[in-house]
Amino acid sequence: MDRILKLAVLVLIPIIMWFTTPPEGLSVEAWRLLGFYLSAIVGLVLKPWPAPVVLLVSIAASAIFLDNAKNVLTGYASTTLWLVFAAFSLSVAFVKTGLGRRIAYHMISAFGSTVLRLGYVTALLDFVISPVTPSNTARSGGIVFPIMNAVAKALGSEPGETARKAGSYLMVNTYMVTKVTSLMFATAMAPNLLAADFMQKILGVDLNWGFWAMAMIVPGLVMLLVVPAVIYAVERPTLTTLDNKKIAREGLEELGPMKTSEKTLVGIFFLALLGWAMPSVLEQGFGIEVDISTTGVALVAMGLSLVCGVITWDDMLQTKGAWNTYIWFGGIIGLSSALSKVKFFDWLSGFMQANINFGDNALVALIIIGVLSIAVRYLFASGSAYVVAMLPVFLTVGYAAGANPVALALMLAATNSYGGSLTHYGGAAAPIIFGAGYNEVNRWWIVGAIVAIVCFIITMTVGYAWWDLLGILG
Repeated sequence: MDRILKLAVLVLIPIIMWFTTPPEGLSVEAWRLLGFYLSAIVGLVLKPWPAPVVLLVSIAASAIFLDNAKNVLTGYASTTLWLVFAAFSLSVAFVKTGLGRRIAYHMISAFGSTVLRLGYVTALLDFVISPVTPSNTARSGGIVFPIMNAVAKALGSEPGETARKAGSYLMVNTYMVTKVTSLMFATAMAPNLLAADFMQKILGVDLNWGFWAMAMIVPGLVMLLVVPAVIYAVERPTLTTLDNKKIAREGLEELGPMKTSEKTLVGIFFLALLGWAMPSVLEQGFGIEVDISTTGVALVAMGLSLVCGVITWDDMLQTKGAWNTYIWFGGIIGLSSALSKVKFFDWLSGFMQANINFGDNALVALIIIGVLSIAVRYLFASGSAYVVAMLPVFLTVGYAAGANPVALALMLAATNSYGGSLTHYGGAAAPIIFGAGYNEVNRWWIVGAIVAIVCFIITMTVGYAWWDLLGILG
């Protein structure tokens, strides 16, 4: 019955909009297409089926009733989509080869002599592998969490009476730092590139990989320095020091000598980073324009991983996250592109501009939109669903209010990420980590709210000052 009610809602949305008159200035075609788009968004929230099925059904309905199959399927040819899909291959490689775990144990050996330092080791590990792991679920839940969970148990901290010894801090910190690293690179979280696509369509702001990294690296690093300490103050462990050398030695002994596949992956990893960063570095630092496709770099990295035997095609076929993302991500890009083609976003911007007033203060508008963006994340179980449902609205409202387009784009990209820290369901990795049993719901929510507030303050102070210093605010 629950599914029937959800399906009824999804069907009623396009039917109601089909038989109602569109607002003044908006074409009938755009209004009806919006009905299918809204149905897809609501479907992603209500989840009567998995996200890919919701999008395929929405695309099929639009193609049949509006005869626009060519337009709504363009998302599957999107370079943004292929960049995400190709980057998944490197994420798979980090897990399969054991390179992610090896890096972690070396960091634990070098820096993890106290529980607080171990919190920073977690942040550093997540940061190192974030540029090539668009699935922060795989990064945090698949690589970092198992290691930190094993460390907690080795320290005699188990769910229950001994949770506060070290485990409760290590677990919540593992999730919170990934909400910071996810905003630092366009390829650190799958919906980042979808967000960049919306920003290009609505604001005309091109957040390419290098531009994104350059803008976010300073506020992101400040957050990574502050967040583990803030969490430590709130979720203070009773244990302070630990035998990190023993933990690291046992972990590395289990992994054995570094394999050829790991060494090859290191080379591919650095080549990918170089290819993604080079155009922006050369242009900003030396005034030299080099046109290297970020998607092309990702495809080369995927091809090298496959050809060199780091991963196999079967590994990719078994990676459900990559294929799920490909289907729903391509679908939503196709629907949004079709909406853009029928001038819906232009109309929405004009409507907002005529009807919303922030008192002619663009900075106040920016702050209010940021606060609302974070608060709304309480309602969403994933950053992807938030980007699809709310980002176009906030972008349009901010644009209409006169907020600086670049600052608006970067601020909303950031708030989507650490807004997910608010709850134990704010991202797919959260249930994995919370499910270990070390943390209580109320304490998780308190820590998450504090982290979100601190990160937003850093964004609007350190981040804004850094963007102004770079001269990207115009």
